[in-house]
Amino acid sequence: MEAISKELDRKRCVCEKIAGPYVGASPRTMQAWRVQGKGPVYLKLGRAVRYRICDLDDWLEANRRKSTSQGEV
Repeated sequence: MEAISKELDRKRCVCEKIAGPYVGASPRTMQAWRVQGKGPVYLKLGRAVRYRICDLDDWLEANRRKSTSQGEV
């Protein structure tokens, strides 16, 4: 039962005011990334933009680097 609860937490949707600080960015940066096609994937529910916690975690993991000279993966 606890595993199901953890998975539901990871699938939970949050607004950019929560998602931004979660990934270390401001809500305005999150908005700019959407326009530029950068940043984590998001859901568009009518006019509302939402981010799943699991997608934020995946995006953070995909952007890990060992050095400044390491290029995009």
